[in-house]
Amino acid sequence: MRVVVGLSGGVDSSVAAYLLKEQGHDVIGLFMRNWHDTIGTLEGDCQWYDDQVFAELVAKRLDIEFHYVDLSEQYRKRVVDYMFKEYELGRTPNPDVLCNREIKFDVFLEEALKLGAERVATGHYCRREEWIDSEGVTHYKLLAGSDPNKDQSYFLCQLSQKQLSYAMFPIGDMLKPDVRHIALEQRLATAKRKDSQGICFVGKVDLPVFLQQKLAAKSGNVHEILPSSPRFVRSEDADIESLAEPYRLTVRDGKKIGTHNGAHFYTIGQRKGLGIGGRKESLFVLATDVVENVVYVGEGDNHPGLYRKALHILPDEIHWIDPAERMSVGDSRRYMVRIRYRQPLQRAELRMTNKGMYILFDEPQRGITAGQFAAWYDGETLCGSGTISK
Repeated sequence: MRVVVGLSGGVDSSVAAYLLKEQGHDVIGLFMRNWHDTIGTLEGDCQWYDDQVFAELVAKRLDIEFHYVDLSEQYRKRVVDYMFKEYELGRTPNPDVLCNREIKFDVFLEEALKLGAERVATGHYCRREEWIDSEGVTHYKLLAGSDPNKDQSYFLCQLSQKQLSYAMFPIGDMLKPDVRHIALEQRLATAKRKDSQGICFVGKVDLPVFLQQKLAAKSGNVHEILPSSPRFVRSEDADIESLAEPYRLTVRDGKKIGTHNGAHFYTIGQRKGLGIGGRKESLFVLATDVVENVVYVGEGDNHPGLYRKALHILPDEIHWIDPAERMSVGDSRRYMVRIRYRQPLQRAELRMTNKGMYILFDEPQRGITAGQFAAWYDGETLCGSGTISK
């Protein structure tokens, strides 16, 4: 089978390529450059160049074809411009989820098909299974990676059946130490290279500096809200719509304790970057108001303003990996849910209404944030996801 591997310059994709070649596939390495700017980056001016060099060294070592493609224009339009828009609206996007849906398994897939690819492989720690229904239709499942410390299925929570039909995850059933061991054993250039961090294809950034490319800094006030505020009192038997509502804070609910350079640079649950010290416990962002340019904070990790029991997803933001599993209005189901990468799965009930989906957690969740993705699992299977509206 002709398989195009997205060689990123990291150890995971390198070992994926090696395993595929060992299995007898016709393997091609394809490196994509998705970002040119260095504004706000913290890891040097030529990170992408280093990545390409390592990818080429691996391809040479494995004796496979190597190609390069520049997808920076599509990446800017589909991922980065989306990021700027979301932050401007006071929401917190997840560019890695968008990058996989819009770039790696869309634009990159198209480039791979031009090279004659039958399948496209990546170094993600997740798995894919397929089954055939009674009518002979093939369905594809997305499963968590076997390594609980590296499972990356969450980042692929927006993939479609078509995208999964082409996907291969050669290291999905492996543990990270074993991947490193193979890379060392095969003397791959990436064997000891550190894993990439930060925004997908951009790297580690000073977020306010990065966002100031399009979002101007604007001085505003920081207001502290005490834990005893009546705003945080909600009845346990309140309806799910009320439980999913964010806390509506105003400057009258607290007192000014400092200033900031733009409410759109902050996100719920954030601790660093406030520049306000002298406290027994750390201050955390409880809410932001980008219209009035106010940041609301509370002291302590257990502040009630950080926790809510429910969230909401708009109807057109609900995505099922397999549409055959979708819920109808009036349905309710139990799933395990996470609202951010690496968060332990949480027990919850999903309820479908004509206003969209509501997720009611068994226990209050910290830092429910509009713009992020909630993903729901049935055992090891990631069944669907959606953008949190509030």
